Amino acid sequence: MNRLINLSRALPTPEPTLTVAYTPIRLEMPGRQALELRLTAPTIGDALPIVILSHGFGPSNYIPSKDGYAPLAQFWAERGIAVIQPTHASSRVGGLDPDYPEGPFFWRERVVEMRAILDQLSEIERQAPAITGRLDHDRIAVAGHSFGGQTCSLLLGGRLQGEDFSDPRVRAGILLASPGRGGVDLTPEHAKRFPFFDVDFSTIELPTLVVCGAQDNPHFTRRGPEWHADVFHDAPGADTLLTISGVGHGLGGIAGLDARETEVEDPEALEATRRLILAWLRSKFSNEQDAWTQSQAALRDSVAAIAKITMKES
Repeated sequence: MNRLINLSRALPTPEPTLTVAYTPIRLEMPGRQALELRLTAPTIGDALPIVILSHGFGPSNYIPSKDGYAPLAQFWAERGIAVIQPTHASSRVGGLDPDYPEGPFFWRERVVEMRAILDQLSEIERQAPAITGRLDHDRIAVAGHSFGGQTCSLLLGGRLQGEDFSDPRVRAGILLASPGRGGVDLTPEHAKRFPFFDVDFSTIELPTLVVCGAQDNPHFTRRGPEWHADVFHDAPGADTLLTISGVGHGLGGIAGLDARETEVEDPEALEATRRLILAWLRSKFSNEQDAWTQSQAALRDSVAAIAKITMKES
């Protein structure tokens, strides 16, 4: 029982179950150090859907790695999802030397790492005996926060300078406080520093949930919080925009509790964020077709002040 939440309890979600975590799982990568990741999954159940969670490029030393984002990963795993968290090449604690070519952001290498996970799911299961044979390789979503959203938008079908990074094994995506349009939408200095933000979202056809903080005022652009919603407006597959009230880039605390990434620690907002995302994900993976409908009704009828859902007309 969490005494810090009240209103968001109205949003339906399954009861938590026991989980098991394996870390560090190591995957060999050609020409570089092994990729380290964490796998968290329920101790019971088969054909578990998979979410690969891509971390951001935040200010903390350890949150941008396999060891961050516990408020999301643990919540989802307790409710039937297998969550895989890589320590990306851009990680301060476990990534590549930031002085290497393409450092410190390594945007291209991050996509390669996500593909390596997809290529080696059987190896991941081998290193996690309690999970062996229990992952559903046909139900895979990618989720990314901030810079992790940029990584995931490419895997979902976004194109950068005409190059296609999509992967057919990915079936859905969740973009949390993800970068919006690049190029002329950025300030001149940021357009020069972040040319890889200039992603064409119009080629994203896969089901995508876009999650934004209503107070997330980005420093990359002179626009405003609406910049983070660009994917929803541009991508045909982005069918839903979830805007969390009263919070900014940290969405109430998804990256970590009491972390520098969490500019506003808001238990109600955090709970609503993770419950609503899970409901959307469950509806896409057909675990519970009415999960999303029930959550929308509860939000509308009981806790409308916490968040707003905008959906495209089908």
